[in-house]
Amino acid sequence: MLSCLNPKVSDYDKNETLTVTGERLSGLGIVLAGEVVVAKENAAGNRVIMAVNGPGEMFGEIAAFSEDGVWPASVVARGACTVMLLPAGKIVGSCERSCGSHKLLITNMLGIVSDKALMLNRKVEYLAIRSLRGKISTFLLEQYRRTGKDTFMMPLKRNELADFLNVSRPSLSREMSRMRDEGVIDFHRDSIKIKQVEALRSMAG
Repeated sequence: MLSCLNPKVSDYDKNETLTVTGERLSGLGIVLAGEVVVAKENAAGNRVIMAVNGPGEMFGEIAAFSEDGVWPASVVARGACTVMLLPAGKIVGSCERSCGSHKLLITNMLGIVSDKALMLNRKVEYLAIRSLRGKISTFLLEQYRRTGKDTFMMPLKRNELADFLNVSRPSLSREMSRMRDEGVIDFHRDSIKIKQVEALRSMAG
């Protein structure tokens, strides 16, 4: 498959920019090592994080097959990372070997694009939640369901979570401190403990 697709593999340093919104799109990226942050800037110039992708995850797969042909978001290395760039035309184009692996790749790609569309729909739901406490509660409940535990490590740093929820870092910290003082949650650095699940559910949305 690699000889057929002829991908480009590149290494990046922490905070190095991989793509910029509006630049010509050359393919879709797959993270081989490290993590990247996919983000957009709103009209006010504030960053809104769309996703944090780790090894095995990809970015640009939706735009790669669109007619626009430009990156819809900026991608920045969260730390030292290695990324493989696959030309979209090589994926959807006819394979010289007509191999079964290529057909399976296209089938898998359709599943990934569908999952990403659902994730972006969930992002819109976050933006529709009016209260800061509602956004925080919804996010924590999702992590609770995902991990199956009431104590877990946050997947995003505090400033990244603020960007993801589209709120200011100070406001996020103040509200989480209030929720801790009320006995709903407890936290230490990146570790969160949910003490009152039902209270979180009542505040979500």
